[in-house]
Amino acid sequence: MRPIPRIVVAGTHSGCGKTTLASGLMAALTARGLAVQPFKVGPDFIDPTHHTAICDRASRNLDPFMMGETGVRETFFRASAGADIAVIEGVMGLYDGVDGTDAASTAHVAKILDAPVLLVVDAKGASRSVHATVRGYAGFDPEVRVAGVVFNRVGSPRHRALIEATQSLPAYGWVPRQDDLVVTSRHLGLAMAAETGAMAGFGPVVEASCDLAGILDLARTAPPRPAPVNIPDRPEAEARVGVANDAAFCFYYQDNLDRLARAGAHLVFFSPMTDRLPEVDAIYLGGGYPELHAAALASSRCREDIRRAVDDGVPVYAECGGLAYLTEQLVTGDGEYAMVGVLPATAAMTNRIQGLGYVEARVIGGAPVLAPGSTVRGHEFHYSRLDCAPDARFALELLRGRGIDGARDGLTVQNAVGQYTHAYFTEGFAGRLVRAAGAYRRA
Repeated sequence: MRPIPRIVVAGTHSGCGKTTLASGLMAALTARGLAVQPFKVGPDFIDPTHHTAICDRASRNLDPFMMGETGVRETFFRASAGADIAVIEGVMGLYDGVDGTDAASTAHVAKILDAPVLLVVDAKGASRSVHATVRGYAGFDPEVRVAGVVFNRVGSPRHRALIEATQSLPAYGWVPRQDDLVVTSRHLGLAMAAETGAMAGFGPVVEASCDLAGILDLARTAPPRPAPVNIPDRPEAEARVGVANDAAFCFYYQDNLDRLARAGAHLVFFSPMTDRLPEVDAIYLGGGYPELHAAALASSRCREDIRRAVDDGVPVYAECGGLAYLTEQLVTGDGEYAMVGVLPATAAMTNRIQGLGYVEARVIGGAPVLAPGSTVRGHEFHYSRLDCAPDARFALELLRGRGIDGARDGLTVQNAVGQYTHAYFTEGFAGRLVRAAGAYRRA
């Protein structure tokens, strides 16, 4: 067993500065020449893009609801191979889990990995009182090792002195208030890493205001853990799977792509905005921002290529933005845009969230890439809604979540299926998609 130094950067609540601090810590440690493996608790797609850009190692999601505890361990230890330290950014407040429970919380992940927690506390507007907060979080769950604290938004040396007059946990950082350190955001969260490099700019702030040597020592207190089950090497490619990858389609779990490759897929990345559809045996259309690029998608000949591919029997799997792209029309605040036109529905953007949270669904049939009777787990976050034809067919019956109409998801036509659920792939899920691609290739 090789010990993997690891630290969980958690917050008292959303907006306390944990993303800033986690990204800055990754950047500062990377600048020192360390190989930093980044992780993000929960189903978020955006923060991992910043981690990846900072560390030059693919950030992975750690989500017990979607992956199970065994899946969290396997992903963590496999991805951390060769790293000097793993930095795990939490989600929401430390103890905020599913339905008001501990499940899938940052604390839950910390317990699964037996990792020390560095708590980020927003000190703005308080002094001695912050210690009541710290002690409350440290004592709330004895199985969670809250080992240190970073105070954020410290207003002045005097403000720091007032906090230091009382002791709680060891303080590993005193980050000054800097209102100019911000990352632009929009309806689905922060801007993607490809659009802004602001997160990397937090590194010098953390270097100057935090005890990096102390944080490294704290990370090294994490005990060794058993190595995960060996995963077979990537087999020779059995099929070509086209993966939409551009500013419109950019939401993918790295584990999903890895599982497709392990199942025998040769991944072919392309842009539906600018490219023609390459020669592929299946298509994977992830989520993203098609509403921001609707004009480019409507004018690209790729949508005609995909429509012909569906007519020819190519298996197509689409999620959220990919679902909207497969419909007949996408309606935005700027107008109405023709999309691929294979799913009998119109997608319309709204000003309100239409679906947000974890999803669990049972496959009721109708899509070759989905095994009838199997269970799909994932997450949804969308502002669009679908107006479907009366005879529309659905592949998923919802046990949890909103989906397309509150009870169903997975609109399907021929060998294509589009759903709002961002699914976390099991090995079986990935294998079935690759087998469907192989069957098309041999036909």
